Amino acid sequence: MFERFTTSAREVVRGAVRHAEDTGADTVGEAELLLALLDRTDSGRTGGSGADSGRTEDGGGHTEVPGGRKGGGRARGDRKGSLAAEVLTALGAHGRRASIERALAEVRRRGGITGADVEALAGLGIDVDEIVARVEEAHGVGALATAGSTPGSTPDSAPGSTPGSASARAPRRGRRPLRRPFSREAKSVLERSLRIALARGDKHIGDEHLLLALTARPGVAAHVLADHDVTYIQVERALSARATKG
Repeated sequence: MFERFTTSAREVVRGAVRHAEDTGADTVGEAELLLALLDRTDSGRTGGSGADSGRTEDGGGHTEVPGGRKGGGRARGDRKGSLAAEVLTALGAHGRRASIERALAEVRRRGGITGADVEALAGLGIDVDEIVARVEEAHGVGALATAGSTPGSTPDSAPGSTPGSASARAPRRGRRPLRRPFSREAKSVLERSLRIALARGDKHIGDEHLLLALTARPGVAAHVLADHDVTYIQVERALSARATKG
């Protein structure tokens, strides 16, 4: 599958790995993929990669990140640039990145409970914020996040952690994996991007397909983006409008 990835799509995957490494997260989840997509809207953060950015591992064995030594050949050129960056900018997500990062961090602080979940539980008389406050009062700020119950980052074998931003989470102490496995949800996003590309008749997988895949199914990324007026339908319309303009 990775041989179909464009340079931009490969850089998104590498960027997601770097976000996990920078914050000490145990896994690469949906939140990291979203943050890496937002990086594409900022030309100052789209290039370069760390020494280990060409590879990660899955729940069992190693999975080469697109662009790694075993990634299946050279990356396809981005003749159309970063479509995801254009769409996210057009829909206003780039200008609201700080708010998106805060939302991701808050979801993690609540142990993976999204804003939509908070509203649903409130309807049942459950005050999530009060529960979180009591837990943090007893065990310290970020206790639920430290427990590893985090959005979009549950690996096949053990709970992981999803950061909202580099400044929102201190690196975890103790043992850290040398290479970050992709969570089950994140791997589903990568697989979904292939199905979306095939359904659209595209012969490559670009970062726009990753954005569509993130918003196509319920998840932390889709919920947070929807709260910031970015939905699957809007992304699809923006891509269609761009294709019409040529």
